[in-house]
Amino acid sequence: MTERRWATEGEASDHARVSGNTLRRWRAQGRITGYKVGRTVRYDLNEIDAMLTATTTAEAAAQ
Repeated sequence: MTERRWATEGEASDHARVSGNTLRRWRAQGRITGYKVGRTVRYDLNEIDAMLTATTTAEAAAQ
């Protein structure tokens, strides 16, 4: 199993090159998981990478 790479919302949005609002929308839609740690939410960058790869692959296949 791959070790999780934890990131804050700001770090995760920078990594995915999206806004914090987009990250929160993905979480609300169930596309990614936000893990509550105290008063903050952390994201697994591996999960974000997998979601982005799946989305990119699906878009390429549709063309």
